Amino acid sequence: MAKTILGALSLLVIISCSIPVKENTVQPNIMETNKKNLGNLLALYPKPMTVVGAEVEGKVNWLVVGHTGVIGHDRILISMSKSHYTNQGIKDSKRLSINLVSREILQKADYVGSVSGAMVDKSEVFAYHIGENGTPVIDASPLTMECEVVDIYETESFDNFICAIVNTYAVPEVLDNNGKLDYTKLKPVLFEFPTYSYLATGEIIGNCLNLDKQPGMCAKEPMSADGIVRLSKIEVYPQYLDEYMKYAIEVGEISLRTESGVLTMYAVGEKENPCKVTILETYASHAAYEKHIASEHFQKYKQGTLHMVKSLVLSDQTPLNPANKLNNFMQ
Repeated sequence: MAKTILGALSLLVIISCSIPVKENTVQPNIMETNKKNLGNLLALYPKPMTVVGAEVEGKVNWLVVGHTGVIGHDRILISMSKSHYTNQGIKDSKRLSINLVSREILQKADYVGSVSGAMVDKSEVFAYHIGENGTPVIDASPLTMECEVVDIYETESFDNFICAIVNTYAVPEVLDNNGKLDYTKLKPVLFEFPTYSYLATGEIIGNCLNLDKQPGMCAKEPMSADGIVRLSKIEVYPQYLDEYMKYAIEVGEISLRTESGVLTMYAVGEKENPCKVTILETYASHAAYEKHIASEHFQKYKQGTLHMVKSLVLSDQTPLNPANKLNNFMQ
């Protein structure tokens, strides 16, 4: 009996050793990828540029702050070097304001970050009023939050103020029709730490947790030397106007969402004569244009509207200022 069991075990060992072992390919070695190790670099940038307002020794002071964070859904982290004059005022009062920086106030925001309140009186750099929670609020900032400091976490070189939001103020121009913040209108300036650069916010490219249902605009190619800027001037027979508009809206949306070389497709109709439609089209390159007119969605539009169009004039344009960029925003 013992010999039988021993023989069976020996056979099992022989069989198992003869089975080829597959390499674990589920989790490849990170060192075998093409990523370059940058060390312990903090790379969570860019961040919204802010100006912190506080009272220090009885006087209003402003400081530009680019190191901010979010803790959960109801806390903000403001990280400020221990060397800043403003810190002591915040520690004494336990309150501050956070003012988002727009392009209009960027120059002043940059200035208050370049000089110390211990040496220069910065109280009058911005027009302001005192908010309901007792902190200075910049009038020209499109959005300001008044905050209470609920905790201070100190690291070797920084005071990190953990804040609860008390009041949020926004100008009407950055709100949507439902009174909620619209960041395509707000467009806060962004700060990128490694190069100390200011960046602009980008376009909406999709709806969070909903991309499979309604894709946003794809990333766009830069305009090349043979890029195209064109006005398409179309006159539609009146009896087909409503039907034509459906085709035009569909091809415009699909093109912007799916074609990286279609940079702008903006259609307008004349108020006096809605049958006269003008479409501003920009393409990153001639190749992008050729790809567009060969696409299934464009061919659907072209063939479906041939009998609806009374006249068509294509007029290529030269931008007076090539540095100006147009963005279509898709909701």
